[in-house]
Amino acid sequence: MILVSCMLLNCTTRKQVEKVLPEFRKRWPTPQSFMHADDIDVVELCRPLGFANRRTTNLKKMTERYVAGPWQHASELPGVGVYASRAWEIFCQGTIGTEPPKDHALVQYYEWVKTNNHDETQEDTKEGTRIQVSTRQG
Repeated sequence: MILVSCMLLNCTTRKQVEKVLPEFRKRWPTPQSFMHADDIDVVELCRPLGFANRRTTNLKKMTERYVAGPWQHASELPGVGVYASRAWEIFCQGTIGTEPPKDHALVQYYEWVKTNNHDETQEDTKEGTRIQVSTRQG
């Protein structure tokens, strides 16, 4: 769902996406269910975000390739740009990278991880530092 969220965020605001994403997840909880979604329903749901037809086409193409596989990196999927690719690396692969991301929200998380090295395991890779972060309460 991270890739869908990032694609919905393209050319719109977080506040707009927050109005659409819960319904999106309710209607299509899995990539397979989304593949069978009627394009008209997706367009209507995405209309408040703008570019509804293009957004629907890109989401469908990405989902089809995601499910069909094989792919190694999110950047190989149609419609997945730099922001979505970095979010996937950070949150799905656990690779923080050697360079900070460009997006302000990802930068905040990147800096938090880099400055709060407690409770994490690190593995240096050629792509950057793979970090498994756990948070303690109390």
